[in-house]
Amino acid sequence: MARASDTTIQQALSWGTATLTSALPENDASALDARVLLASALQRSVTYLYTWPDKAIGSTELHRYQRYIAQRGQGTPVAYITGQRDFWSLSLQVSPATLIPRPDTETLVEQALLRLPTGPATICDLGTGTGAVALAIASERPDCQILAIDVVAEAVELANSNAQANNLTNVTVLQSSWFANIQGQQFDMLVSNPPYVENLSPYLKQGDVRFEPASALTAGSDGLDDIRYIVQHAGNYLTAQGWLLLEHGYTQGPAVRTLLQEAGFIQVSTVNDLSGQPRISGGQWCAKGQVVCRSQ
Repeated sequence: MARASDTTIQQALSWGTATLTSALPENDASALDARVLLASALQRSVTYLYTWPDKAIGSTELHRYQRYIAQRGQGTPVAYITGQRDFWSLSLQVSPATLIPRPDTETLVEQALLRLPTGPATICDLGTGTGAVALAIASERPDCQILAIDVVAEAVELANSNAQANNLTNVTVLQSSWFANIQGQQFDMLVSNPPYVENLSPYLKQGDVRFEPASALTAGSDGLDDIRYIVQHAGNYLTAQGWLLLEHGYTQGPAVRTLLQEAGFIQVSTVNDLSGQPRISGGQWCAKGQVVCRSQ
C-alpha cells in the first residue's frame, strides 16, 4: 500500500478487500467487511466512503485500518473489532462476552410484537446477551415494561449500557440463571434466544462462531437442554394466556413444538426467519383447569 498521505479511501478499500479475500477465501463478504472496518477506522459512516472515494487517509487512521484488516484476516468477527452491531433500529455495543446479534433474531422481535396485547404488558427476555431483543421490543412498545436477564455479569453490564445509550428507560436488566432470581414474578410474555447448538456440532468450528462464547451457544448433545428447561418452567412465570417465544436451530422446530404441546401450551407454531429457515417457535400458556384461552 502507498504512504498514508497518498492512500485514498478507494485505494484502501481495494487493498482491504483483496487482503481479506486472500486470507478468508470462504468469506463472501470481504468487500462489505472492508467498508465497515474502514468506516470504523475513520469514525465515519459507510456513506462517507462512497461520497469521498478520492480523499486521502491520515496515517493514524490508515494504521488503525491495517490493524483491523489484520484482525479480520485472522477470523475475528467484524463486530468484535468495531465493538458495535446494528440490530433492529438500534446501534448496540458488543463484546466477546456475548453473542453477536444476528438479523435472523429480528424475527423473534417481530413475532413478539405481533402477539403482545394492545395495552401495557410485561415481558421477560431470558438470556439477553447484548440486550438486543429486549431493547428492540422496548423501542417499539414504550408502554411495556421489559425485564432482561442473563447469568453472565459482563452481559448484564453491556445490556445496561446499551439501554442507556439508546435512551430506553422501560428496560430493567438483572443477573439471573434463567428463572432463579425472579421467583414469584409473572409476565405476559417470555422471549428467549437461548443456547441451542449441539455440543459436538461442526458449526462451532466455523466462521465467527469460533470466537463467540461457547456457554451462549451450546446446550447438550442435542442442543435442547436449555429450551427444555425454559419450556418446563415457563408456565410458573406466565400470566393466564401469556406467550412463550423461542429461537432455535433450523432442524429443531418439530422437537420444540412437541415440548411446548406436552407442557400445556396451545396455538403452537413455528415461523421462518429472514433466510426462510424454521427459526422461531412459540405457544400460548393454557394451564390445566383454565377454561378459556385467547386465540390469535
